Amino acid sequence: MELALTSRTVGEHTVLEVGGEVDVYTAPRLREELLALIDGGTRRIVVDLQRVDFLDSTGLGVLVGAMKKLRGVDGTFGLVCAKEPLLKIFRITALDQVFPLYESVDAAIAAGA
Repeated sequence: MELALTSRTVGEHTVLEVGGEVDVYTAPRLREELLALIDGGTRRIVVDLQRVDFLDSTGLGVLVGAMKKLRGVDGTFGLVCAKEPLLKIFRITALDQVFPLYESVDAAIAAGA
């Protein structure tokens, strides 16, 4: 399956909507997009994973790397994830303790993610 990436601005936040599969083959494209946003001056990113069907360890690594880079420039990073199969991955890896996870884009923005 392909990876779909679209971004939009909501107030001071950039919302990156991700769809499809994030795996060893597609994760580099997600990394490029996130780094382009950060390098371009974006400091508040919300990654919407609601349309993601599959996420592997490579994809998790991309998300961790982007969060670390953004925190290094005093930015904020939040994930929108309400699908149980994806939430299970975050729980098993204990990344639910690292990432701020939200049920909706509105909730992430309201929390200042």
